[in-house]
Amino acid sequence: MRKIIRWGIIGCGKIAAKFANDLQLVEGAELYAVAARSLDAAQAFANTHKAEKAFGSYTDMLHDAAVDVIYIATPHSFHYEHTMLCLTYRKAVLCEKPFAINAIQANKMIHFARAQKVFLMEALWTKFLPHYQQVMRMVEAGKLGTLKSVLINFGFKPQPPISPRLYEPSLGGGTMLDIGIYNVFMALSLLGKPQHIQATMMPHATTRVDEQCAVLFTYANGAMAQLFSSFVSTLPTEAEIAGTNGSIRLTSRFYEPSATIQYYSYSIRETTSIDVPRESGFGYQYEARHVNECICNGLTESPVWSHAQTIELMETLDAIRKIAGIKYPDDVF
Repeated sequence: MRKIIRWGIIGCGKIAAKFANDLQLVEGAELYAVAARSLDAAQAFANTHKAEKAFGSYTDMLHDAAVDVIYIATPHSFHYEHTMLCLTYRKAVLCEKPFAINAIQANKMIHFARAQKVFLMEALWTKFLPHYQQVMRMVEAGKLGTLKSVLINFGFKPQPPISPRLYEPSLGGGTMLDIGIYNVFMALSLLGKPQHIQATMMPHATTRVDEQCAVLFTYANGAMAQLFSSFVSTLPTEAEIAGTNGSIRLTSRFYEPSATIQYYSYSIRETTSIDVPRESGFGYQYEARHVNECICNGLTESPVWSHAQTIELMETLDAIRKIAGIKYPDDVF
């Protein structure tokens, strides 16, 4: 009989609620425990999502030997601290993106996980979604020819009550780590590490985090990626991927499973909508299912979203922020 993987969740906010909902769709997974800064908040979350145990202390939950893996859903600035805490107790970890504030933290997290021989993965959920995988298959099959351009816009105007994490430097606020990370992830997935990066940002009037950020990647083969993120304007949030033989348009919310794929062939001058079957839920079950499989197989690193890929993403984000002048208290550059 296959082992039931018992999950714990640290942080009981909106994304944790979505993840808990989708965990019910994963065979062999059980939401066993949740922990928040207050016991009342944890208990309310546990009641809503049918978790067996609730804790008002992260450490108390980690002392429970029945917990197999922790999903960390706290703000960016706490990912390093909470991941290291979980690894100290030899708990497997799925840490929400961005994995850390910077690559220095990310490297320390990964090195410690390897020393502890414990599974650790960044929760970059888009990597596991069916529509993303379909796009990558089309690219690898040569449907677009040689890729030449990637154009991605991601923007929304936050509505009250506005979460402090969006604008507070100590919480890793600003567009780049909150939404720009999806743009950068897609560009790296499609074109690889850029030869050159240009970046500029417009700071928030009070907190000075990036309220808008424009990024340009250029490559030795002439390819380019234009990436724009904004908390000032609500944008279509689409991705345009073009090559020498055709193009793909990922419709609104390109990073979510609701996105559709529109393929245009230059030779037949026709647009085709590519149907991608998807399950119910928000889409977090795909990454959770993968983590379950990794743990059941005794792996300490994902073969799909590796530590090296996480580091490359974090190093690229660091480079963008350094060029654009986006700095947090935990940075050393």
